[in-house]
Amino acid sequence: MNAYEAIGYKLCLNGSLQSGVEKIAVFGIKNPDGSTTPTHAALQLESGGWTSKLGPFEDIIHPEVDAVNGPVYGKVVLYMSRLRQHQ
Repeated sequence: MNAYEAIGYKLCLNGSLQSGVEKIAVFGIKNPDGSTTPTHAALQLESGGWTSKLGPFEDIIHPEVDAVNGPVYGKVVLYMSRLRQHQ
């Protein structure tokens, strides 16, 4: 989370689409001690869909953030946002 904060992201409540706002969903897996290990992050596109880099493979686009939930990445544990950076 600190790495994302260093580039301008702040915690937000959800992954709903907001004009001019870029959001990420951080995934994690719960450990037996109750802590969470971060495993993955997905970036929300301006269309409202999400994009993910799955290891060494190509980036994928998925319409729902939960499409990559499962035993490898776990589930979304938090959302972060910042003003969209236009290039």
